Amino acid sequence: MIMDEIDRKLLAVLQEGFPLTSRPYRELGEAVGVAEPEVMARLAALQKEGLIRRIGPILDLRKMGLAGMLAACLVPVEEADEVAGIVSEYPEVSHNYLRPNESGYNLWFTVSAREDRIDEILREIGERTGRKLLILPTGKIFKIGVKFDII
Repeated sequence: MIMDEIDRKLLAVLQEGFPLTSRPYRELGEAVGVAEPEVMARLAALQKEGLIRRIGPILDLRKMGLAGMLAACLVPVEEADEVAGIVSEYPEVSHNYLRPNESGYNLWFTVSAREDRIDEILREIGERTGRKLLILPTGKIFKIGVKFDII
């Protein structure tokens, strides 16, 4: 898919935030100069192509009484899909990706939940996969804003 100028403008506007109104797609359309149905069609196409993974909030887990944990699994590459499938069964897992590195820990994922539930999930994943886990608790949070130069 080749993005045109309207697609790029739409993505640039979305990076600033999603309108919290009764007609957000109409408001986005007004910002980029197209009608509401066209905005909806374009966003659907961009999502289908994988250019947009999701549109949603970024929540502060701590203020919600939750925690996040980064973990990694030592998995032979030929078994990575199977283990990733088990990890992905948990709705509390938001990221799950293969990233080879020198330590051997190559299947990385994040878990967000109550701390006792995180412990339970990590224990279950270790038991179900038979794999050793590297668990990296959050020491300090650094929030950054990433905006891509799309236009």
